[in-house]
Amino acid sequence: MNVIVAVDSEWGIGYKGDLLARVKEDLQNFARLTTGKTVILGSNTLATFPGGRVLKDRRNIVLNPDPEYAPEGAVVVHSLEELFACLRSLQSEGLRSEDIFVIGGASVYRQLLPYCEKAYVTVFCRRFEKDVWFPDLDELPEWRLVCESEPVFGKFRGAGGAEGEISFVFREYSREKAAPLFT
Repeated sequence: MNVIVAVDSEWGIGYKGDLLARVKEDLQNFARLTTGKTVILGSNTLATFPGGRVLKDRRNIVLNPDPEYAPEGAVVVHSLEELFACLRSLQSEGLRSEDIFVIGGASVYRQLLPYCEKAYVTVFCRRFEKDVWFPDLDELPEWRLVCESEPVFGKFRGAGGAEGEISFVFREYSREKAAPLFT
């Protein structure tokens, strides 16, 4: 399983329930990696999407404990056990671990990072105001940086309407031994 996330220079990922920044090139990279795949997300992350709608051209699995929660176009699971049962069922239909992307938010990342073998991380080369963090993979011995792009430059739109120029890099990390997903 993979995780995909955008972080600032201090591994922050969000502020007041929203992304730190929207950058066209980062969103294009996200779409390139996840289109045609299965994405796992929390309901708060889904609420940040345009119209609160699921991502098109992807199987969206939303983790939410509320039995009444039923967003159109999503598979809803209410616990990790239910998620793993769903993934095992999809595996019997041909789903491969490498075709699954955990896309947030913080609690979903925290619960599923131990099962991820690869991490695709966009690192914004600046600090933003933040109240939610992702684990610093450079500080975790089980994660190894595999590759990093040359710096990319673009424009960002941040929380609260801030705009400006930004540089960032795309990184790929791998982990030797993730917890088994399909047992």
